[in-house]
Amino acid sequence: MAAFSPTMAMNAVVHPLQRHIRDIKRRFMIVGATIMVFFVIAFSYSSFLIDWFKRPFEDDLIFYAPAEALFASIKISFMAAVIASVPIILYQFWKFIEPALLQKEQRWAVPLFFLGLGFFILGLGFCNMVILPLVINFFVTFGMDRAITPELAVGTYVDFNVKFLLAFGFAFEIPLVLSLLARAGLIQASVLIRFRKHAALVALILSAVITPDATMFTMLLMAVPLIILYEIGIWGAKAFGRAPLPAGEKGETTDEGEASHNEANG
Repeated sequence: MAAFSPTMAMNAVVHPLQRHIRDIKRRFMIVGATIMVFFVIAFSYSSFLIDWFKRPFEDDLIFYAPAEALFASIKISFMAAVIASVPIILYQFWKFIEPALLQKEQRWAVPLFFLGLGFFILGLGFCNMVILPLVINFFVTFGMDRAITPELAVGTYVDFNVKFLLAFGFAFEIPLVLSLLARAGLIQASVLIRFRKHAALVALILSAVITPDATMFTMLLMAVPLIILYEIGIWGAKAFGRAPLPAGEKGETTDEGEASHNEANG
């Protein structure tokens, strides 16, 4: 039997990593193509989407730059395309982690798919019905109390809403994603707890980047739910997580993963 050399050890690490990178690239391309298809469809209904978007604000939206209405239509169509692509995004994420799961755990696919979709819709609903009306009413009332008439530009208004909706939609997936990664043995609850302060700092930074005005009020409205969702994710990782499988028990593809897991269970 040939001696085990450093080159063989390097190949044992590099080759699986290369396969993972190719797999991630392929799945990102699928998601990107799906978003583009839905974007073309959504753009034809952009006027309806903008009309629906302005519901919390009763007055008409205006635009200052010649292309502002066009860019607003592009942004809102992109948001609609991303939302419509969420089932594909969830499916691709599941197929990526599936090889690291036991065969009996892979049967969770359908329930988890609908659970993930439900969390995303819940995030959109929470943002649309609670956060956005609260934020918009706060800023509009703040200006009107100082004898300033609100005239919102369509580009700024759409950008404000799109960022909030997408951020909350995907943020509500945090508990599910962390729980799944912990179940697959890719992360540990102890690691999440150790980086709790870092996660809070990241939540504040993301809130400052995502919120258009970056005031303390809007930052906290976004950062606090993110931190709470991270804490729920820690609980999920504790409840459903397990220790990482030895390298020999992990498959690089779904079929290989099932075979190795069957051997581990058998």
